[in-house]
Amino acid sequence: MPCTDLPLAISLGDPAGVGPEIVTKAWVARTTQRLPAFFAVGDIGSIEAVWRGPLARITDPADAAGVFGDALPIIQVADGRDIRPGHPDMEGARCALDSLEMAVGLTRSGAASALVTGPVSKSQLQAIGFSHPGQTEFIAERCGMAKDNVVMMLAGPTLRVVPITTHVPLSMVADLLSVDLLLAKARVTARSLARNFGIENPRLAFAGFNPHAGEQGMLGHEEERIIAPAIAQLREEGIDATGPFAADAMFHPRARAQYDVAMCLYHDQALIPLKTLHFDDGVNTTLGLPIVRTSPDHGTAFDIAGRGLAEPGAMIAAIRMAASATDCRARHNQPCPAPLTQ
Repeated sequence: MPCTDLPLAISLGDPAGVGPEIVTKAWVARTTQRLPAFFAVGDIGSIEAVWRGPLARITDPADAAGVFGDALPIIQVADGRDIRPGHPDMEGARCALDSLEMAVGLTRSGAASALVTGPVSKSQLQAIGFSHPGQTEFIAERCGMAKDNVVMMLAGPTLRVVPITTHVPLSMVADLLSVDLLLAKARVTARSLARNFGIENPRLAFAGFNPHAGEQGMLGHEEERIIAPAIAQLREEGIDATGPFAADAMFHPRARAQYDVAMCLYHDQALIPLKTLHFDDGVNTTLGLPIVRTSPDHGTAFDIAGRGLAEPGAMIAAIRMAASATDCRARHNQPCPAPLTQ
């Protein structure tokens, strides 16, 4: 069966968070949103705690498409627990990790076309011994990829951003930056924008690290020592890289029209503009993997879990992006509908 005909696997995330709710809402909207078949992986009790709709337990992902029109397919990971939405616990964290592990394995084995991950609590996972900064790093390891060979990209309808450093304290960022790191992240980004999004000659715009992009050394030297040399090397390799630009002027509509992705130096430099523009439909996708992986760009929202208030827009967007990227990979050398709308 071609990969594009297989269902998507969705790990439900922390069972006490909003993951179960947004997955069920996505399934309810499957027809109006024209979503491909998918199946959930997790504790069926976490869904039953927030939804009374039809569920179909399956054990084989191949059965998902046959029941998808009438019920939400789910592969059960845990059973018999009393789940209280909004009240995370260590058992729930273990369930979230088991669900993620199973969903990654099913996708890696070719039983699912792509992986969509629900939101997890990093603090809850760390309490049970999870040693990775986040799901991105865990998935990369399970796929046999070195951390510098994968890239976290956040995307919405009008903006794509890459944080070159991710979940580290801001005080550490300057010491982590290097020409080699920027080159590695940019190369993966350029290849993946072509492979997953059909942008054959992607335009990468680099933000400066310091205010005003260093003001020619008056406000810092990272631009001259690290960013500019990396851009020059990328241009020699045929990658359309520009910058460094003052970050405070990179995200207005006219500026965004000039690039396909903003390469940012640290977490908040990338995520603040993305979430400002696309809080309800932002998607986190991991570039450079042998599989397609996306995730809604928001957290567990324990404060509203179980209250019916969670918006499913980001989950719906993550499902769509996963399906589109899978399709684009299947016909990589042909035009693929992925332009940003300015």
